[in-house]
Amino acid sequence: MTTTQGIDTTTLKVQSGIRQAEDELVKAIQEALNNKSSYGDLEESQFRNLVRVSDSTESAEVIKNFLRYQVGRDAKWGRGEKSLATKIISDIDGLIKTMALTIVANCKGGDIKAIHLELVRRYLGYGARHLKYLRDGK
Repeated sequence: MTTTQGIDTTTLKVQSGIRQAEDELVKAIQEALNNKSSYGDLEESQFRNLVRVSDSTESAEVIKNFLRYQVGRDAKWGRGEKSLATKIISDIDGLIKTMALTIVANCKGGDIKAIHLELVRRYLGYGARHLKYLRDGK
């Protein structure tokens, strides 16, 4: 393991890979939120609760479980296969997981679970910002 001032190069490569993935993360969550027909009157606070859950766990499954719980409570997250919640879960399991696997492969190392979770957290954080814009900035 090569180090640069105490930080191994794999960690630096992973951090760089995560930063390079940000544009795609932003575009994906904006696309999901721009499809207003996929959800109801989703409040900023409800989306921020999802962000808080993502910050308080080390499990993507916990995040998906919270989303499913929210769908069961009311229709603000949408219903069925075309819902915002389903789109977010699909992105977590598909797009974001693929991005994490690509970062691990390109860096020849790294903790796939930690990278995946960091990408999910960023995706959701960008979503909270975009929802604020959609609700109050237009």
